Amino acid sequence: MTPPITVLGAGAWGTALAISAARQGVPVHLWARDPAQAAEMQTARRNARYLPDAPFPEALQVSADFDQAVAHAHAHAQQGLIIIGTPMAALAEVLQRLPVDAAALWLCKGFEKGTGRLGHEIARAVSPQARTGVLSGPSFAHEVAIGRPTALVAASPDASLGELAVRTFHSDSLRVYTSPDPVGVEVGGAVKNVLAIATGIADGLELGLNARAALITRGLAEMTRLGVALGARPDTFMGLSGLGDLVLTATGSLSRNRNVGLQLATGKPLPQILHELGHVAEGVYTAPTVWQRAQALGVSMPITEAVVAVLEGRMGPAEAVGALMRREAKAEG
Repeated sequence: MTPPITVLGAGAWGTALAISAARQGVPVHLWARDPAQAAEMQTARRNARYLPDAPFPEALQVSADFDQAVAHAHAHAQQGLIIIGTPMAALAEVLQRLPVDAAALWLCKGFEKGTGRLGHEIARAVSPQARTGVLSGPSFAHEVAIGRPTALVAASPDASLGELAVRTFHSDSLRVYTSPDPVGVEVGGAVKNVLAIATGIADGLELGLNARAALITRGLAEMTRLGVALGARPDTFMGLSGLGDLVLTATGSLSRNRNVGLQLATGKPLPQILHELGHVAEGVYTAPTVWQRAQALGVSMPITEAVVAVLEGRMGPAEAVGALMRREAKAEG
């Protein structure tokens, strides 16, 4: 029997995974911070704000009671899995509120604002005894919620936690792999959003498919350099959370970060783009931190540097592309 799961955070991605698991008959408790939103979802049996065309299966229940939600998974005879679907800014707070022996995977991608910490660095600081890791990969929430085929990777130094994620989510429509490299999986999930902005700029400037392929390929090299400097395994970046997530986010029409790049290419101001977007585009806030950590480690990331210059208004999109093309020739490796 598959243990129950709790999903903390009723955004698009947390809700989509809750629906996917409940569709297989797994008892799921979805926690929403806002009591009014929780009550509305429980009554309407859908998340009208983020996934209006994905009805909730019978096995999915919603509340705004944090302790009740955690107990749903943690107090069971077979300890279940807690999925943290909050923004990165709330990860430390949520981890601190969990039991010390909790089994938890987070979904958030990026670096913590202010500290520049990745998820595993936050967990090591605030909840070192908990069994933790990250669940990531090339996935748009809407496609997962309606049951389209998707592959994810659960990464943790605790092999049993990865296997628990497989038992919980693996289905005909959702394939879950395991990895012992949460550092690489997290770096891939964070940096790909920055590179998607770059690719969106190139597409918006109508630079062609050659330019898109070059940006994705050289962007993958940047991602790998930073990840290895932070302690990741190089081969992780050829997997789902590296190349896979990068290709999806840089080319997919549902990508918010790519859309930001497309709009920047038209000359539209960034505040207006973000206001009209209506959702968070993680790459906008992640880019400066990626660049800062790369500089501190002596890692060359010219595409990221160019994206930061455009976001901060120090360069126009076409000017940034020109600066990249004028860089000194070098060996690819």
